[in-house]
Amino acid sequence: AGAGDIVLCDRAGAIHKYRAEGMNWAKAKMARRTNLEDRKGSLADMMKQADVFVGLSEGNQVTAEMVSSMAPGAIVFALALPIPEIMPEIAREGGASVVATGRSDFPNQIDTALVFPGFVRGLLDVQARNINDEMLVAAAHAIAGLVSDAELGPDHIVPKVLDFRVPPAVAEAVARSAIETGEARVELEPSQVSARLHEYLREGHFPVSSRPPHKEGEFSLADEAVEL
Repeated sequence: AGAGDIVLCDRAGAIHKYRAEGMNWAKAKMARRTNLEDRKGSLADMMKQADVFVGLSEGNQVTAEMVSSMAPGAIVFALALPIPEIMPEIAREGGASVVATGRSDFPNQIDTALVFPGFVRGLLDVQARNINDEMLVAAAHAIAGLVSDAELGPDHIVPKVLDFRVPPAVAEAVARSAIETGEARVELEPSQVSARLHEYLREGHFPVSSRPPHKEGEFSLADEAVEL
């Protein structure tokens, strides 16, 4: 998207191509794709003048002073559970304009439960061969699109986890992306995918498959799984 300068950090600080401490193949691979200026230093160093912080580590790793060193209008996603890297009120004291956590007792809960039910449903309905980046982006856009311009604000950037509009929207977007990228083994009208899931959420049962009866053992376990 618009993120052209990304720096990853771990407990040893910034990950860069020439670092020896605590590296492995995954970090080495990411070092070739991120931190293009090979910046060195601690997490606090990397947060200076940063626009966005995304934490996926453990609680209480970020201070108000670290947030205040970020660029004006900073965005903080402190997603560690059960304790965020920084509590929302402290992040706001440091100058953050938007704060999200993984917890339901704070605004802007970023939870995988927003994604997985609809994402997997979309994959199953079109019998997708693989998962690709286009599907992930499609799911993200579907979720973001459920917050209208009128609703959008610092404390409302994503829908609630229990918003029943989310799974059908994500399922339809993922199914459409799978078809468009050639990963679908079954081509359905994407709107059918969301309609089926809407019916399940409303009525408590999934529409019966139109596939004719078959003898036991005629289909593989993988074939049977897509009927779930």
